[in-house]
Amino acid sequence: MAHIGYFRDEFVMRRRWLDDATYTDIVALCQFLPGPASSQVGFSIGLMRAGYLGGLAAWTGFTLPSAIALVLFAYGAYALVGPLGMGLLHGLKIVAVAIVAQAVLGMARTLCPDRQRASIAALATVVTLYSSSSSTQIGAIVLGGVAGFFVCRTPASVAIAPMPIPVSHRVGVASLTTFVLLLVGLPLLVRFGSHPDVALFDAFYRSGALVFGGGHVVLPLLRDAFVPPGWVSDSTFLAGYGATQAIPGPLFAFAAYLGAVVWPTTGGVAGAALGLVGIFLPGILVLLGALPFWDTLRARVGARAAMRGINAAVVGLLGAALYNPLWTSSINTAGDLSVALVGFVLLTVWHARPLWVVIVGALGGIYLV
Repeated sequence: MAHIGYFRDEFVMRRRWLDDATYTDIVALCQFLPGPASSQVGFSIGLMRAGYLGGLAAWTGFTLPSAIALVLFAYGAYALVGPLGMGLLHGLKIVAVAIVAQAVLGMARTLCPDRQRASIAALATVVTLYSSSSSTQIGAIVLGGVAGFFVCRTPASVAIAPMPIPVSHRVGVASLTTFVLLLVGLPLLVRFGSHPDVALFDAFYRSGALVFGGGHVVLPLLRDAFVPPGWVSDSTFLAGYGATQAIPGPLFAFAAYLGAVVWPTTGGVAGAALGLVGIFLPGILVLLGALPFWDTLRARVGARAAMRGINAAVVGLLGAALYNPLWTSSINTAGDLSVALVGFVLLTVWHARPLWVVIVGALGGIYLV
């Protein structure tokens, strides 16, 4: 949401590249679709300003700084040995607990304000706690959409203005077709013994394709894709997620870190590039696919109701991830809980920047060790 506010100040108020009504429509669309909303909004602004190359330039400028920082952290993390290094990594894992707890609280207030959506979120949490597999997570999202379709229906209170569309219907259909073919075809290639890098790309792509409600929701999807197969350890995964909070830019840039440290596939800079393309591509494809049809879709009461249910379900998924793996693998002592509580209060009451919370958590981890 901070990125979306910054985009409005920069491109609507200062540069006047687009008007407020158009910008609000773009934000509504990107929050409706799976994928990283802030990156999709940035891509849309570039697309409307300078066509497809403008969209690519906007995505690159928004993503590259944080991706470079995380690749550098991935290379430096191996040097964190001994009590000091272990304490620092442990502190980053504790910070992840505080930050995801804040995300759950904020998203619950926004996306589950009534008893219907709160119940959908609670049910999704229970289902996911009993089985954290990717199929269970997908099932929880689908059930949330079905439940929302029936119990979250409210008529539109105001007329919906049309949005200028820079994408043709033909490009939209081709993008949606590509999105589905990759989502279905990549797992088949992996099953029939393709190159290991195809499996890596598939893991990133599926995670990016199934994220609703914000970047934090990608955490349980990526963990399920990378930790059980042994590509990364739980400790390495959570340390990287904590480091992601210390930098500006989209949370999906976490894929650059995972692609760099993954084993035994490509890894390094090539793995980071593969991860970034894999995790961002589905969100861009589905955005291009939805743009030509958005005016028609958003006017339907049923579509908006299903989206409310899906958003509530992803709050439940994130709540389950807060417990497992974050809490169970990071909070082992009263000292760990104390550091996590300090971080949570700094974020929610003092509204401290995540960077400062990361610093406090890292120092706390070093002290505890």
